[in-house]
Amino acid sequence: MDQIFAPWRIEWVERDNKNADLEGCPFCVLAEGDDDRSNLVVARSNHSFVLLNNYPYNPGHAMVIPRRHVDSYAELNDSELLDHARVKQLTLRSLNAGLNPDGFNTGMNLGEGAGGSIGDHIHTHIVPRWKGDTNFMPAVGETTVIVEAVTDTYDRLHEGFAAQPETSLTDSETAVEVSFE
Repeated sequence: MDQIFAPWRIEWVERDNKNADLEGCPFCVLAEGDDDRSNLVVARSNHSFVLLNNYPYNPGHAMVIPRRHVDSYAELNDSELLDHARVKQLTLRSLNAGLNPDGFNTGMNLGEGAGGSIGDHIHTHIVPRWKGDTNFMPAVGETTVIVEAVTDTYDRLHEGFAAQPETSLTDSETAVEVSFE
């Protein structure tokens, strides 16, 4: 029998309280934190930020999240809505530049019944896909195989964002700044 070795996942799997180290909404806390790399915040704009999912479906699984805590897509004002859409577009370009996937799955889990783990702060998932990235493991072993450490993906996506004309970069530890003006 083959074994899958992903030791960095044990801390996430075995934690007691899923967000014990955070007071308040995890997205709000992470967005305002001062350690972008550890918090997996890859990019920031005026109204949105991009966060790598620390429990990804695939390498590069990112979320575009409004900075303002809002639980309904309809509550976004025009500036937030346009910014969110533009950051999604920029994230797709950056993922292409950094990871070169064959395609993407994108979507939102809106409301408690939609299955999202954080239902009171809307966010859009962007999951890079490659031909042949799905195998027998999810169906037979109820296990997904992630082929790259999240920290390595962070570096690749960070570089992908930094290569975009709408961005500026301070250093490799800080989120890429996005400006559409």
